[in-house]
Amino acid sequence: MTVVNAETGIVTGSVWIWGDNAFRQQCDGTTEPRLLPAKLDGLDDVVTITGGGGQGVVLRADGTVWAWGRNDHGQVGDGTNENRAVPARVEGLGDVAQLSGGGGHTLALAMDGTVWAWGHNGRGDLGDGTTDSRRRPVKVKGLTDVASVAWGGGHGVALRSDGTVWSWGHNLFGGLGDGTTQTRLEPVRVDLENVVEVHGGGGHTLAKTADGALWAWGRNDRGQVGDGSNETRLSPVPVKGLENIEVASFIGGYFHSLVLATDGTVWTWGNNDSGQLGDGTTENRNLPARVEGLSGVEAIAGGGGRNEFGPGGHTVVLLKDGTLRAWGLNDAGQLGDGTTENRTRPVEVKGISDVLAIVAGGGYTMALA
Repeated sequence: MTVVNAETGIVTGSVWIWGDNAFRQQCDGTTEPRLLPAKLDGLDDVVTITGGGGQGVVLRADGTVWAWGRNDHGQVGDGTNENRAVPARVEGLGDVAQLSGGGGHTLALAMDGTVWAWGHNGRGDLGDGTTDSRRRPVKVKGLTDVASVAWGGGHGVALRSDGTVWSWGHNLFGGLGDGTTQTRLEPVRVDLENVVEVHGGGGHTLAKTADGALWAWGRNDRGQVGDGSNETRLSPVPVKGLENIEVASFIGGYFHSLVLATDGTVWTWGNNDSGQLGDGTTENRNLPARVEGLSGVEAIAGGGGRNEFGPGGHTVVLLKDGTLRAWGLNDAGQLGDGTTENRTRPVEVKGISDVLAIVAGGGYTMALA
């Protein structure tokens, strides 16, 4: 149930979840997948949700962060490596402004502009100068005055208030945008200025500049960079085919990319082996194309398969009327239509309304309602 605090004006809600349950992320006492949305009990007053390759993470109105699910690399942040079927408070973390999670780690932006991270760190994902996984949050080195953070496939990205972008971690496909394929254990600057928004994907990164242009770099074997090629890009290049589109928001899926235009239409490109582009086919696209028959969209989310770094993925959108549409991979019921059939065009998510926010994780979906 959505609640508005009369004093602060903060809107809070409850967490709903469906799809894969291999790591007990449904919090229902089983490991059986859910084909329809179900409310997660005992976790109200939530203002922000994020997810990953098996874990869920939320920010509550009191500034505390809670997590559950997969925990083999410390993703829950409670100091253990035990999977959690009940949300646990992330230790040593308060006054959080933003969360971004995916794969095996989570990033948190604190109110003071510093960035904290926990979970998997085998490729420098956490930016603390090591490759040691962390069961509790650690500070990302050298970052101050950060305005937003974004998860990527094995890497992290931060946008500072001065419009510069900094990234760290896995860089085999150039997802850090520093012109190299060298893994970085601490943040390095991306050669792009006047950035107003940034998001990561599964090996690639997207950024919007103040002039409204969309840029991308990194892994491009499925066309996810959107420059009309399948060539790896080590530095930012313009996304093509959006010249007549005013970009409202955008996001990187694991191997695909999505744009929400200001007119409420959705544009997708990249990997499409499970129909996650929503164009009625399973053919990859290296340029953006509009998802037909879909309008009035307010928010977008893209997720991967149950093997979070493998092929397959799904897409979920929130309409202005508070209902959801989803398409793509559905092997664990992550589309929420009551089946396990992949969908190459949008279908309605059943049994949920008045949604505030959505997250598409690795084989599952979360909503704040």
